[in-house]
Amino acid sequence: MQARIKKWHKISLIITACIIAAILGLAIVVNHYWSPILASRVKKIVLTSSDSLYNVSFSDAQLHVLRGEIDIDNIVFTPDTAVYNRRKQLHLAPNNLVELRVKRLVISHMHPFKLYFQRKLDVGMIMLKEPEIKVSYQLNHTKDTLIKDRRTTWQKISKTLQSIHIGEVRIGDIKLTYADYSAGDKPAITKLKEMSVAATDLLIDSTTQMDKSRMLYCSNIDVALANFSSRSPNGLYNYQIKNVELSTQTSRLKLEGLDIQPVRAEVFFDKTYHDQFRIHLDSLQLNHFDFQTYHKYRILRVSTLQMNSGTLAITGNPRQSPNKKDRIKSFPNIALRQLNADINIDTVKAYRVNISYTEFNQKSNKTGLITFDNTEGSITRITTNQDSLKKNSHCVARITSLFMNAGKLNFVLDLDLADPNGSFSYKGSLGPMKLQAVNRATMPLALVKFNSGKLNQADFDVNANAHTAKGRISALYNDLTVTVLKADTAHDRLKHMTIASLFANVMVLKHNNPDEADDPPRVAHVTYYRPDTVAFWGSIWKTILTGLKPSAGLDQKMQQTVKDQLAQQATKKQERKIKKAERQARRAERRRKRELKKLQEETSVVSP
Repeated sequence: MQARIKKWHKISLIITACIIAAILGLAIVVNHYWSPILASRVKKIVLTSSDSLYNVSFSDAQLHVLRGEIDIDNIVFTPDTAVYNRRKQLHLAPNNLVELRVKRLVISHMHPFKLYFQRKLDVGMIMLKEPEIKVSYQLNHTKDTLIKDRRTTWQKISKTLQSIHIGEVRIGDIKLTYADYSAGDKPAITKLKEMSVAATDLLIDSTTQMDKSRMLYCSNIDVALANFSSRSPNGLYNYQIKNVELSTQTSRLKLEGLDIQPVRAEVFFDKTYHDQFRIHLDSLQLNHFDFQTYHKYRILRVSTLQMNSGTLAITGNPRQSPNKKDRIKSFPNIALRQLNADINIDTVKAYRVNISYTEFNQKSNKTGLITFDNTEGSITRITTNQDSLKKNSHCVARITSLFMNAGKLNFVLDLDLADPNGSFSYKGSLGPMKLQAVNRATMPLALVKFNSGKLNQADFDVNANAHTAKGRISALYNDLTVTVLKADTAHDRLKHMTIASLFANVMVLKHNNPDEADDPPRVAHVTYYRPDTVAFWGSIWKTILTGLKPSAGLDQKMQQTVKDQLAQQATKKQERKIKKAERQARRAERRRKRELKKLQEETSVVSP
């Protein structure tokens, strides 16, 4: 019995060894036989699905039957420039042209027999290692209607394959170079690193060929980019983004840690007459972002753009352009009309954004600061799309803020995006607040210091365009007193003008509005004509200021009286200087005569 058992063990071992050897031998034969077939099939699929526009080549392809894996080394995916140029002449070329180089591509959990016998490419996972991608963009056409071949990708490959299914695609450590030729012959080049892409459930068959819920036939594509930095084309700003995340399933693009910083002030203001901006946002999120339309045609479609926790710092340029050009392009509705872009953003929402404006006053040699703290609000209908403008051309902004971190500001701005004259309207209210809070702005910029005063409420309602503004403005306040300042260049400080301050408080200013509790408040109806050199926000501020002056007693008549009084004071001061100089000259002349007489007397004594 023991001899029979030993003999059976030997036979079992021999049979097992033979089976293993047969499987290994079959795997080697299949690998040797299938590798060239696989290479041929892959090249044919790429050529067919791209209508001969792209070719693919690789140094080696290995099929591992036992592991169900394919390894392809040194892949080069390149466009046929001759085919591209022919399509370009026929206006049928795609807007994006891609060149791809991959060190290794690993296809795992593949079913080669299903591919060969059933013509179904079924893959569990594809991994691309160290890919280098070059994309060039040219706007060759703006609509898919220009494409003559209306067949879907599945219809193009159906004679070769019945379906393509890939469970997951992972691409890591991507190096992407993007060249945008849409602005001219010189491309705008962007280089990206630390980028990864993960796509799930890629399926191309008869059921998904018309499925618009899929992006590139995938149920979802996640793109992540870390530590992106670049410089603006004019070289004046540096951009940095800590993280970028894009999900096609949720149609959401999210940016974290966005910073736009200008170059050094002396370099910036030496090269441009524009104002300087600094921007930081903790996060910027685009919801229902149509990435595919933007990728193809640079058409921006967004339902909500959300900004969270950030700062916007604007510094006025101390230099004035010698050309004195009309700053009409600073009006948002006119600037949008001149953009060569198709934009449609339904709503912009901002939360906890601090805004500041800094300006240098050459008269005072000081810098003033205006702040709008903890700003929140929404803007509806930012669009350049003509169909959207025909339905509704009004862009409306509703904003709340703490002005100088003291008074609550409610502001509503209505822009007509279709009017070539840039018509708009705005209204709002401010208060209550202590007027001393605005000294950071008024002392260096207006040479006026508020000693006391409380603003109870200010209201404004103005209709305007790029040339004229008309509206109603009122300010209710109590106990207003001021000090008039002037620059003391010798000591680099601001000095009180005692007589002018006394004149302002006693003769000019109305200390209360209304003067008495039962009196009606003073209200100004203003008309402001914008000079060409005044920008959009400057025109709003100057219009409101034109209405605030009469509320404080500085109406046109009083302003003229003040000018006359100041002119008289200046004349008298000049006359006093002249008289003083004349007296000094007369004293000097008398002194000279006395010295001359004394000299003559001394000379006469010595002569005998």
